[in-house]
Amino acid sequence: VQLQACGGGLVQPGGSLRLSCVASGFSLDYYVIGWFRQAPGKEREGVLCLTDDIIAHYVGSVVGRFTISRDLAENTVYLKMNTLTPQDTAVYYCAARPRDRGCSSRRNEYDYWGRGTLVTVSS
Repeated sequence: VQLQACGGGLVQPGGSLRLSCVASGFSLDYYVIGWFRQAPGKEREGVLCLTDDIIAHYVGSVVGRFTISRDLAENTVYLKMNTLTPQDTAVYYCAARPRDRGCSSRRNEYDYWGRGTLVTVSS
């Protein structure tokens, strides 16, 4: 069982990135995926979660800028981030928990984690 997050990098303020979270060893059809981020010197926080085509936002500043989607055929969940600001700079992680438990913003309620991908927003 493995999650692999990728797609991070350096982007200028106002730019966009799409992160991918690829699952192997289990089907995302039976799990929900949450995206978390950890900025330098801060706690890891829940950002978004997707379950049954419902998106839960846990950070007010990303509403209208970040969206999450999934491709079950590719067993992949995506985090599309638009209008990025320096405050979005962080290591982004994806995590999975069984679908029947629904979404959660609490990191200790997820069973599987990816290694994280660094997003740096800077001019």
